[in-house]
Amino acid sequence: MANITKKRILQTFTEMLETTPFDRITVTALTKTCEISHNTFYYHYHDIYELLDAWLEEKLGGPFSLAEQAGGEAALRAFLNKCKEHKRIVYHIFDSLSRDQLERYTFARSDWFILPYIRQHTKGKELSGERLKTLSAFCRYSFLGFFLEFLWNDMEDDAGELAAVIYGTLSNFVLYEMERP
Repeated sequence: MANITKKRILQTFTEMLETTPFDRITVTALTKTCEISHNTFYYHYHDIYELLDAWLEEKLGGPFSLAEQAGGEAALRAFLNKCKEHKRIVYHIFDSLSRDQLERYTFARSDWFILPYIRQHTKGKELSGERLKTLSAFCRYSFLGFFLEFLWNDMEDDAGELAAVIYGTLSNFVLYEMERP
């Protein structure tokens, strides 16, 4: 029963995000629409931000978890396509006062495809933990910049082309860094 209720909350939240900016959705409005009590909501989620994180993970997070199997570029392409699939909702989150939730989520999940990528391209090379951390951080910041530009451009970029550009840029940077002493 708890799983059914949790799915219903998430579905109602999705429906509300289709028509309402995230920062205008309240627990009260959600529970009323979902026809549950506040206690039921708080049994499943600590607050509306935890619900948002659950939505991001369910609707956008799948490609990240497949990054090692499908390859990072394919996972990135799939993520960008998922954003396009839920475009209206992504913009209702992005244009809200809580847009940092989307940015933080994307930033944190980027490690799922960036770290395996760096490890693959630095195999057999001596690489300190600090250097790996620096390379990863630079790639993560670069990816976030590309992602924000993708959003600013109304997601009109082709996901496959953008994923290839991002991976090409990261590859050139990592190879350059590996040549340095």
